[in-house]
Amino acid sequence: MLQTKGRILIVDDELEMRSLLDDFFTSQGYLVHSFELASEALAALGEGGKLAVTEDEGDIDAVISDIRMPQIDGLDFTQRLKVLRPEIPVILITAFGSIDTAIDAMKRGAFHYVVKPFKLAEMQVNLERATEHRKLLRDNTVLRQEVKRSWGMAGVLGKSPGMRAVFDLVARVAQATANVLIIGESGTGKEMVARAIHETGPRARKPFVAINCTAIPESLLESELFGHAKGSFTGAIQRKRGLFEEAEGGTLFLDEIGDMNVALQSKLLRVIQERKVRAVGENIPRDVDVRIIAATHKDLKLAMKDERFREDLFYRLSVIPISIPPLRHRQEDIPQLAEHFLKKYAAMNHSNVRGFTKRAISKLLGMRWEGNVRELENVVERAVVLATQPLLDEMDIPTQEGETMDAFFGSATSELPTVDELEKKYILMVLEKTAGRRDKAAQILGMNRRTLYRKLHDYGVVTAEHLEKDEV
Repeated sequence: MLQTKGRILIVDDELEMRSLLDDFFTSQGYLVHSFELASEALAALGEGGKLAVTEDEGDIDAVISDIRMPQIDGLDFTQRLKVLRPEIPVILITAFGSIDTAIDAMKRGAFHYVVKPFKLAEMQVNLERATEHRKLLRDNTVLRQEVKRSWGMAGVLGKSPGMRAVFDLVARVAQATANVLIIGESGTGKEMVARAIHETGPRARKPFVAINCTAIPESLLESELFGHAKGSFTGAIQRKRGLFEEAEGGTLFLDEIGDMNVALQSKLLRVIQERKVRAVGENIPRDVDVRIIAATHKDLKLAMKDERFREDLFYRLSVIPISIPPLRHRQEDIPQLAEHFLKKYAAMNHSNVRGFTKRAISKLLGMRWEGNVRELENVVERAVVLATQPLLDEMDIPTQEGETMDAFFGSATSELPTVDELEKKYILMVLEKTAGRRDKAAQILGMNRRTLYRKLHDYGVVTAEHLEKDEV
């Protein structure tokens, strides 16, 4: 492919102007296509047209069009092109300039508006801006597609090999109708993966209904799932639709399915086999079309051995099992997730926090994350709310241990440190406990504020510049 500055299209019914622009921009390194009529240009740019996107020449980067033309003028042409190919910038030229015309041109989607007579150098600058704008749009589109493909899917984020495997499996099972069992520790994002399956599949326009089998008392769970008839029990003053009926045509997400009692498991199995649901207190079954996605953090095979989970139900639910790795096994995802949560909570709390220092990220990478993504989100939210600086530092990240003073001194003295080393560890721990609030830390330590600041400078926590500001 011959390297060019860009591929442009010129539309003008005046041969002299059309030839002038064609010759000039060709000499400047552009690949130029020209048309006398706007209708011809629209046909060429449309599906199956000779200027449709090709691998050899690429897409059109910009259009230069006259306004005064027969059949379809430049304003109508711009409006139609924005429907057909909204990503292509259009520069309009005319000998009849007015504020009203300029406003109308911009309303119809024109990138720029130039009045004759103009200098070719001026037009070249406008074209370079238009093609640069087109390039940015194209790059952003490619970037979004890459992020969607490699780093996320329907709100689930991750670029680690483990999460890429999950995304690949989700993409393949989303179009199917088979039931899915999602396995993962608490806080790994099982419901988010279930939503990704729903939202990227053919049932996306139908309801996604979620229920946590642990959160609903056993006596009410059957009614919640299958519904109940009026008068079927005390307090049933009217018929209630169950979640299976609410999810008709869509997806029912059964979270923590391992906590469902065995009796209700039998009824759920019957619904899955017969694709019919019978409300509590009713004898007439109703047809249901629902895809079931279940999730659990428990070992269901062990529960089957203990007869706490039905084997036949397990195999009905786990036609396609998806295992989500815990956060500690996918450290590559921690910085991306942390940045995502930071932006989310900075916006929600009108905070000026805009990022993390390298030391903060290093600390996040070294933490255990037993609560997985949910714990990381909680930590970042707390840090954003309490932050006093634009960048979150390691002191802003709360420790996970929740350690007592006995535990602290036990670990701190295990290697018999010097008094200065022990003092440093204690000061830094108090700073962590106060979320980096130095005045509060100085008060707890019984130390003059300036003394604390000088010690922090010696530890490398604050710079000399910050020290001078703090002492003013």
